[in-house]
Amino acid sequence: MPELKRLHADHAPAVLDFELANRAYFAASVPDRGDDYFAQFTDRYNALLAEQEAGICAFYVLIAEDGSVLGRFNLVDIEDHTAELGYRVARQAAGRGVATATVRELCPLAAARHGLRTLRAAAADQNAASRKVLVKAGFVPVGPADPAHLGGKPGTWYQRDLVP
Repeated sequence: MPELKRLHADHAPAVLDFELANRAYFAASVPDRGDDYFAQFTDRYNALLAEQEAGICAFYVLIAEDGSVLGRFNLVDIEDHTAELGYRVARQAAGRGVATATVRELCPLAAARHGLRTLRAAAADQNAASRKVLVKAGFVPVGPADPAHLGGKPGTWYQRDLVP
């Protein structure tokens, strides 16, 4: 059974494999990371770990039984008990409820481990799968997202309060 784990230095090779194997699949719905991302992967990965250590962000990976990465789930810009949620799931895991189940698992973890009270996520209007994940995980639409935030695509902000 897949396990949600906090991003660690040892995950770097599996994360790189995940990003490379799914690059074209992701680029169909979100802006491509570009060649520089892969050329500078080690430096960028180490910067993520430093941000996580500083408490600015929290990064999680969904690890399959074989050690491969099935998904990435990120809590970014943690401030005032609020963070932005971002996620991506491997093509082979898409459409199976993996993203929804993991986002649902991450919400109470975000509250307990990181003291978050609110999560926000932006989804492009054309990304029906992501919008569906957010709604099924208890997020509600709260207004339009700046297209610049979504690679030039129109979209919507969603929000979930983590504490009653």
